[in-house]
Amino acid sequence: MTQETRKPQDVPEANGWHRQTNVLHADTHIPAGFSAMPAPVARASTVVFPDLAAMRALDWKNDSQWRYGLHATPTSMELMQRLAAIEGGRHCLLFPSGLAAIANVYFALVKSGDDVLIPDNAYSPNRDHGDWLKEDFGVSVRYYDPLVGAGIADLIQPNTKLIWIEAPGSVTMEVPDVPAIAKVARDRGIPTAIDNTYSAGLAFAPFHHGVDISVQALTKYQSGGSDVLMGAVTTVDDDLHHHLKRARMRMGWGVSADDCSLLLRSLPSLKLRFEAHDRSALALATWLKHRPEITAVLHPAFADCPGNAFFKRDFTGAGGLFSVVFDGRFPGAQIDAFVEGLRLFKIGFSWGGAHSLAVPYKVPLMRTVTSWPHKGGLVRFYVGLEDVRDLQADIEASLKAHLVG
Repeated sequence: MTQETRKPQDVPEANGWHRQTNVLHADTHIPAGFSAMPAPVARASTVVFPDLAAMRALDWKNDSQWRYGLHATPTSMELMQRLAAIEGGRHCLLFPSGLAAIANVYFALVKSGDDVLIPDNAYSPNRDHGDWLKEDFGVSVRYYDPLVGAGIADLIQPNTKLIWIEAPGSVTMEVPDVPAIAKVARDRGIPTAIDNTYSAGLAFAPFHHGVDISVQALTKYQSGGSDVLMGAVTTVDDDLHHHLKRARMRMGWGVSADDCSLLLRSLPSLKLRFEAHDRSALALATWLKHRPEITAVLHPAFADCPGNAFFKRDFTGAGGLFSVVFDGRFPGAQIDAFVEGLRLFKIGFSWGGAHSLAVPYKVPLMRTVTSWPHKGGLVRFYVGLEDVRDLQADIEASLKAHLVG
């Protein structure tokens, strides 16, 4: 082939490289001075080091060093720092789901022969995870009354290495005395971990109240769109952060930079959305208290909700989640028909998005050490961003259609 007949891609360019190589190693010249509101999206698996000395000097404990895209990128770091700031923490780690965040706490702090205390009203996947560790990994898992307060001291054993807290319980809404539990645990040198998803990190300040680890499902309020799966673990203590970070690294947890960018886009409106959910849920719960079909409305802001005094003392808001207990004369089939008869409230797990949800629960089957005082069935409502008048009308229509008698 002569020089004249060679194709352009076969001819070295001015820098001596062929076109395909220049595509990969482009000498671009982007003008300086660009500035925009959104955080840039940095996608990466391989992180490039300036030289071998920099690569060999890596210290996994040093959060300022870039190592591999699995561990952090500028985009995920931006999200971690903002989330830590919301809760008053110093360190934050991201996970592909809320349950992955919970699992990481277990694997970082608990080994075979250790003991864990979990509140009896805990998020069901946390209970399931604890039971799995008990059955297959030799971890002692015990459940406690969420209203035990300082009485948790009587349950601590020499091998107790972790105490979980959920405030409030995400189905039955009991609000624990978090500072009392945290103080007992700290005095005994036992870390506490709270599922702080309910408050979105806004309405409850875990570290101010003595908790060591805050876990959240960012899938919920932080996402706000019902389209991202992610979790977070936030801490203040450096050593505890390193234990959690090492477990995350060993487990190979990672998150997408694109998913991080979606959450970063939603964070500026988080407080406004949370407050809107709070207002509508409180209005709807207040109306339901006067319905003859309902015997109890479990909303932490109500005086008759277990732990209300702790809620008033420690929380600044309630968000969009609450539950109701139906009159015992209605069998489960009728309650199911009521839920399926709703038009605006969809049936589905998770919450925190714009759309309202309703799910029935059989609470006695979810308890281990505490008795459920109600005879009727329970439905948990998540109140979205629809007009509350339409939501009320939706509930009223289904009540009239399916709960007669």
